[in-house]
Amino acid sequence: MAKVEHFEDLEVWQLGQEICREVEYLFLNTSLGKRYKLRDQMDSSSGSIMDNIAEGFGRGGNMEFRNFLGYSRGSCTELKSQLYRARDKNLISEERFKNLSEKCEKEIAKLTAFISFLNRSDFKGSKFRKE
Repeated sequence: MAKVEHFEDLEVWQLGQEICREVEYLFLNTSLGKRYKLRDQMDSSSGSIMDNIAEGFGRGGNMEFRNFLGYSRGSCTELKSQLYRARDKNLISEERFKNLSEKCEKEIAKLTAFISFLNRSDFKGSKFRKE
């Protein structure tokens, strides 16, 4: 694996950013944007996907990074549940629900694969240097 210098270069972070942007788009001029509690929960969950990846990357070691990737995966699962709530209350369309749910599933799979890779690897530290 090539040396990764910045968390922004990680595919899992990039997909998390895409999910976060799409969630924020759901709030623009919609009834979901006026449902403050659910909106804020969804905003927090989607932001947490990105933020945990970045924070874990900045930590000192492989084990801590894996833990933060797991938190990110949990936030993605939480967002997926919130999407069900929004759809069931007719706050988002079936098409948007399906699109974002699929992206969440893709992110969960990518995070799981990345965690598995780190579990098997001898890469250590936030910059993936062999030590």
